Amino acid sequence: MNNNEEIMKSINELLQGEYMAIESFNNFISRLADGNVKNTFQSIQKQHRENIEIIATYMQDEGGQPDENLGIKGIMGDIKLNMDLGAQSDAKEVIEKAIGGETQGVNMAEKVLRGKLDDKSRELAGNILQNDRRSIERLKNLLS
Repeated sequence: MNNNEEIMKSINELLQGEYMAIESFNNFISRLADGNVKNTFQSIQKQHRENIEIIATYMQDEGGQPDENLGIKGIMGDIKLNMDLGAQSDAKEVIEKAIGGETQGVNMAEKVLRGKLDDKSRELAGNILQNDRRSIERLKNLLS
């Protein structure tokens, strides 16, 4: 595998995490009644959609091909989330699950950043990481 292929593989992992986040937020949003909380979740989900667009465009510009499906890991994560939340969930529980998911996303982005990236890819991953950290703070603010 040449260096560019390794970089694209790492960036695709970041992309998969963003797709998983969108699916999770679809699930979370459907369980929320509070309009303010729901708006915050929709705003964070929109940020994940923007991240996908940025990553996919970057990959295409660099000669890579974005992998635009959830994959088995994402499908299994979605099933687990549904089982964890159950039929009825209160807003606090949903927010806490969302914080957990976003934290996993940050950990994954940090792992990608430690991988074999060129400067341009590292900057991209760093920007996505910053967005996700801001989302965690926004979610934490909902609990206070």
